[in-house]
Amino acid sequence: MSIHVQGPEIATAPLRPNSGLPPSSFPVFTTIADYRRWRADAFFSKKSVGFVPTMGALHEGHLSLVRRSLAQNDYTVVSIFVNPAQFAPHEDLGTYPRTLESDLQSLEKEEFIEDHSEKRRVSALFLPGVAEMYPGGITQDVEAQKGTFVEVKGYGHQMEGSMRPTFFRGVATVVTKLFNVVQPSNAYFGQKDIQQALLLKRMCHDLLLAHPESQNLHIVPTARDPLTSLALSSRNAYLSPDELLVAPILITILRAAETLWKAGRTKGECIAQAVEVFTATKGEWGGELKLNYVHMNNSRTFDELPDGAVLETGGGSDAAREGVTIISGAVWVGKTRLIDNILAGGGGGGGKGVTIISGAVWVGKTRLIDNILAGGAKPEGA
Repeated sequence: MSIHVQGPEIATAPLRPNSGLPPSSFPVFTTIADYRRWRADAFFSKKSVGFVPTMGALHEGHLSLVRRSLAQNDYTVVSIFVNPAQFAPHEDLGTYPRTLESDLQSLEKEEFIEDHSEKRRVSALFLPGVAEMYPGGITQDVEAQKGTFVEVKGYGHQMEGSMRPTFFRGVATVVTKLFNVVQPSNAYFGQKDIQQALLLKRMCHDLLLAHPESQNLHIVPTARDPLTSLALSSRNAYLSPDELLVAPILITILRAAETLWKAGRTKGECIAQAVEVFTATKGEWGGELKLNYVHMNNSRTFDELPDGAVLETGGGSDAAREGVTIISGAVWVGKTRLIDNILAGGGGGGGKGVTIISGAVWVGKTRLIDNILAGGAKPEGA
């Protein structure tokens, strides 16, 4: 059932009792038509709209994006949609965590007050079904798909794309649809998914999008467990207690690579160090632990760096000399896959750029992603 309201000024109206959805103080829109009627008032009033797209199972990482939006916009819209197009047939679409009631409760608690001004809270939730987002239907089999899809050529096959070849096609498609519906002034993505965020900035630039413009797609630092530095992720819910203990291996090996990179060692030496630390941990743990990949790529072109590239000189590599490098990886722990990355200082130019060290790990049946900023780097400028 869809919820109809007249405009953002009554965004505190409760859901109808017979809506079949958990109660909330903000409207929940399940159809594009109803959302667009609500959104039209913000255009007329010249109010800014911040947007946080999610797949639900909200955690502190998502909420940090919501807080950034509340601080920077008149209205904040959150979406929850588990997108079939970004899951391969063998991946966890059917078991992905769905926690709508607790998600609504989390969003209810978020607020922002600045200089005794009016309190800002979440303005609306966009909660479409699959038929609303893919009116022509959708299958996870890419070869059998029909209709319009968005692909950022040359940017979706490296790093995570090398392991999940159709993932970024699905992401770019659904985010384009969401941007067309929500029409945000600003959009917010987590640094944990750094390749995704940078690819989407490129997409906004290339498609000449106005809502948002490329510079208004903001990358917010990764939220981490304060004790273990494990990146917060919806898929962390898959992990057993024992797997949670070993899951921080990913950030550990990335930091090992970061240390050598900042010391002026070559790309090849950095990756070798990450592998060495991983191998030692695997021997100590005794459980199922497998390194999926470790890569180093330029964050503007996504080109992989040569083995001889170094922080200060770029090792003769144009990609390294541009000063922005992504070090990424993936690890399986049991049947769970985790990814992570670090921004750690760039290639040539006297180290003026930044490096993204990223990775992925499987822990049991769960796939987690993460990254770190270092060397004075800022996510917005990655």
